[in-house]
Amino acid sequence: MVDQTNKDERYKARQQKVKDEVDARVEAAQEEKGLFLIITGNGKGKTTSGFGTIARAVGHGQKCGVGQFIKGTWDCGERNLLESHGVNFAVMATGFTWETQNKEADTAAAQETWAECKKMLADSSYDVVLLDELTYMVTYGYIELDEVIAAISNRPAMQSVVVTGRGAHRSLVELADTVSEVRNVKHAFESGIKARKGIDW
Repeated sequence: MVDQTNKDERYKARQQKVKDEVDARVEAAQEEKGLFLIITGNGKGKTTSGFGTIARAVGHGQKCGVGQFIKGTWDCGERNLLESHGVNFAVMATGFTWETQNKEADTAAAQETWAECKKMLADSSYDVVLLDELTYMVTYGYIELDEVIAAISNRPAMQSVVVTGRGAHRSLVELADTVSEVRNVKHAFESGIKARKGIDW
């Protein structure tokens, strides 16, 4: 019984130390501003995470907008749900670039979608803007990196932005407040399993 009491006391002391450290960090983090988040990496879940952030914000009554690049030619469960809750979508709607194989048309479609996204990024009524798969547009040269940096840097002070996609440019990573990398450990598609509605789109 004495040993158990000692263990309980040591456990309590450890947890109190953790609490004190967390409380101190919370107390030190007092700056309020909109955040710039990047979700990158080769694993599945980047878009899912981005839309999860939008769903969370909508749940708090915030106004949100979404720019969707690349994935735009098929039914989108997130769009089906979120548009009915007032989320504004700008969709490139050309599908994957390896399917279109038309750089001029893809560039024009990307620019058209980006023009709508820039309007959202300049509008202080938007609390959160998701730029889904934007990293590819920068990599392919469809949208200029400097233009993306300028639009994100000059957005309203309390607006948050989420960018998703593989291979986020280092300049965007440096600019971001939070960067998460999704690592691919295993994917059903690699085993020949077909993409599933409600899970993959």
